Amino acid sequence: MANILIIYSTTDGHTKKICSTIQTQLIAKGDDVKLVSVTSANTEELESFDKLVVGASIRYGKHSKQVRSFVSANKGALDSKPNAFFSVNVVARKPEKNTPETNPYISKFLEQVPWRPKHLGVFAGVINYQIYGFFDRLMIRFIMWMTKGPTDPSSNVEFTDWARVDEFATLVHEM
Repeated sequence: MANILIIYSTTDGHTKKICSTIQTQLIAKGDDVKLVSVTSANTEELESFDKLVVGASIRYGKHSKQVRSFVSANKGALDSKPNAFFSVNVVARKPEKNTPETNPYISKFLEQVPWRPKHLGVFAGVINYQIYGFFDRLMIRFIMWMTKGPTDPSSNVEFTDWARVDEFATLVHEM
């Protein structure tokens, strides 16, 4: 049984949903798991956990500045324990971009931070036009049009492969 901290950054809530699913899977395996937003993660608290996981969403091609700052500031604590990072992005809906080795946002993130996670994951996200404001709806529809994704402004399309999320939870449990 391990004491695991999952730190997340989410834009519209889907990354938190994925983290909650991982948390549920880990608890079922006997682990103690705490879930916390990157904006309220306590640096001193990192030392009290056996394993650390960071999950972050993409918006307009970038992980949040808070995630990049957090992992840069806490590289030592992250490196001192079994750790993992995963990215949630809609480009991962494409088979040729749905692995850590082929996903451009994982590569870009690793170029921007000094941390080298021991384990990586990537999950396709969701397009939910109903919850976006006018500007985001317009921009995301344009991006989806360019990348041959869903553009119907009344649609809500979830691309997440939940079996892969379960596999990642098992990886975290076993690391």
